[in-house]
Amino acid sequence: MRRKWPWIAGVVILVVAGAGAALWLRPPDVPAVAVEAARSRDLEAIVSASCKIQPKRQVNISANTMGRVTRLAVEEGQRVRAGQFLLEIDPKSLEGPLQRGEASVAAAQSALQQARTAVDQARVTLDLARQNLKRQDELWGGGLTTREALERAQNEVEIREAELKTREQEVRTREQQIKQEQAGLTTTRYNLSQVIISSPMDGIVTRRNIEQGENVVVGTMNNAGTVLLTVADMSILEAEIEVDETDIPEVELAQEARVSIDAIPDRMFRGRVTEIGNSPIQNAGSGAASNTAQATNFKVVVTLEEEVPGIRPGFTCTAEITTATRKNVLAVPIQALTVRELLYDASGALVRDPPPPRPSRFRVFRRSEPVPTAPLPEPPGHTRRETEGVFVLRANRAVFVPIKVGIAGERFFEVVSGLKENDQVITGPFASVRELADGSEVRLQATRGRP
Repeated sequence: MRRKWPWIAGVVILVVAGAGAALWLRPPDVPAVAVEAARSRDLEAIVSASCKIQPKRQVNISANTMGRVTRLAVEEGQRVRAGQFLLEIDPKSLEGPLQRGEASVAAAQSALQQARTAVDQARVTLDLARQNLKRQDELWGGGLTTREALERAQNEVEIREAELKTREQEVRTREQQIKQEQAGLTTTRYNLSQVIISSPMDGIVTRRNIEQGENVVVGTMNNAGTVLLTVADMSILEAEIEVDETDIPEVELAQEARVSIDAIPDRMFRGRVTEIGNSPIQNAGSGAASNTAQATNFKVVVTLEEEVPGIRPGFTCTAEITTATRKNVLAVPIQALTVRELLYDASGALVRDPPPPRPSRFRVFRRSEPVPTAPLPEPPGHTRRETEGVFVLRANRAVFVPIKVGIAGERFFEVVSGLKENDQVITGPFASVRELADGSEVRLQATRGRP
C-alpha cells in the first residue's frame, strides 16, 4: 500500500489539473441568440374578427290587427315578389265596426243638413224682423207709432241675429262631427285592409312563425307582437363584425376585406367596409358593472361584392379588413421588438450606458460578479425614457437600436427609421430578447440546416 500511495496521489493531481484546465479553457457562459436579417417586404395591416352573414335588407312582418289566420299562401324558403299575397286574417271582427262607422257618418251628414235648413229659416226670420223694424222707424218718424212698438221691433232683430249665429255655429259643429266620424271610418277601413298581408319587396321567406288557423297578437308598449314572416333580400349580403375599440381607429370606409364563411370552406369572398358604428355595442341584459369588465366592441359592416351560393342568414364567418398596405419596405419580425429605458442628454442624443461585464468562465464564481440592480443616476440635464427598438448583433454583442415602426403585418413590423438593410436583428429566444442589456456579449445560436 505504501508503494501505491504516490501513484494514487499523482492520478488525483492529474484529474484535478485536467478539470481546472477544462474550466479555464471553456468559453465564457454567454447567451445564444437567433438572428434574422432586416430586409424589404410587402406588408398588410389586417383587422380580423368573427362575424355573421345578414342580408342588407330584411323585413319582419307583423300584424296590425288581431284575429285568426284564415289563409296562408307561402312556405319558408319560398321566393316571393313585391305585392305578392302572403296571408289573410279573419276580417269578420272588423266588418261590424265598418258598418257602424258608415252609419255614424250618414247620421252626421243628416244632422248637418238639418242644421243648414235651420240656418236658412233663421235668415228668413231675421229678414222679416229687419223689415218690421224699418216700418216702425218710418212710423216713428211720422209720429204714427209708440216707442214701445219701436223697441220691440229692435229687440226682435237682435234676437233673430243671435239665433242665426247659433244656427251657423251648429252647422260648423256638425261639419267637424262629420270629419271625426269619417276619420274613424277611414281607420276602420285601413284596419280591414290590413287583414290581407302582401310582400313588401322581392326576396325569400327566411322565417315563418305562423300556421293557418292560429291567432296573431298585436304588439303593445310592453309586449312585442307576433312576427309572422321574415322576408329577406339575399341579393346584397353583409357581414356584421364586432371590432375591438383598439382597432377601430384604423378602420375606414371603402377598405377592402376578405370574408371566409365556415359553411363554405376553402374559399374567400371579397368585400368592402360600408358602415362603421359610432357607438359601442350594448350587450342585452348587462348592467353598468358588468360592462366595465367586458371588452368594448363596435359594429362594422362589410358588404360582399361576390355572389355566395347556398347562403343563409346567420352563417358564421370571419372577416379580415386590410387597413393599410406597404410595398417593398424594411421590416423586422414582431418578436424582435422590445422596450428599454435609455438615457438621453439635453439635446436629445442617446447616451449609452457602459456594457455589462464579460461573463465568467466559472459558473461557481458568478455570484462574486457585480449584478446591477438599478440604472446609474442621471447626470444633470439627462433624462431616461422608455424607447422601442431591437437588438442588433454587432461584433458578438447585442446593441440596442431605437427604431420607429409603422404598420404591423401578420409577422413583421414596418421599420420607418433606425435600421438598414441586412442588419442582423436578434429575434430569439424570447427570454433572451426580454433580458438582454445594451452591449451584452452574445453568441450565435447553432441551427441545423441554417442557410
